[in-house]
Amino acid sequence: MKKVAIFDVDGTIFRSSLLIKLVEAFVVEKVFPSTAKDGYALEHKLWLERKGTYDEYIEAVIEVFMEHIRGVSYTDFDKISKNIVDKHKDETYVYTRMLVRKLKKQGYFLLAISQSPKGILDAFCKNLGFDKVYGRFYETDADDHFTGKVAELHLIANKANIVKRVVEKENLTLKGSVCIGDTEGDIPMLELVDNPICFNPNKKLYRIAKLNKWKVVVERKDVVYEIM
Repeated sequence: MKKVAIFDVDGTIFRSSLLIKLVEAFVVEKVFPSTAKDGYALEHKLWLERKGTYDEYIEAVIEVFMEHIRGVSYTDFDKISKNIVDKHKDETYVYTRMLVRKLKKQGYFLLAISQSPKGILDAFCKNLGFDKVYGRFYETDADDHFTGKVAELHLIANKANIVKRVVEKENLTLKGSVCIGDTEGDIPMLELVDNPICFNPNKKLYRIAKLNKWKVVVERKDVVYEIM
């Protein structure tokens, strides 16, 4: 039975957010109106000033995406997504990029789970050699235009259940398993594995990591170091 390694993507492998890049590109390409960015401008400003949280910022971006994706053609989405991946595919953290390669060579089944749209995740994770990718799957109508609805939102909201489902379906083992996360939303799947790693964690996850004596890794500029 293959061992499994689970990775969050945004802020863990990719040094930004694929969703944020997508929204910004949609505005530039006039797929979304220029006013769309106003929907998260305040949260972005507060986060930059360390007066607000990243979670509040990204939730505002998600709301903007959900508001404006309805009616957009999948063709436009796919074209812009591929352009983003081509442009930004190498903007990854050294630690997690090397860990992906190492675990791949060791025969691990690589599973990516993220809240970004699955379409752009598939393109990004393919370059890294992932075996399975889970993200938000946005429904399309008969004419291949987005409806504004997310299919099985309850599933992607529970990362631990995704891990359990994949382990069973792919006949994998959690013995010797690895999981990499960066926020408290990753805690349920970090609790499942033998080797949880909190990478550049936010405050809430760091507190839990200290309590559970999980490995904490920080990459800052060109330095990678373990806190515990």
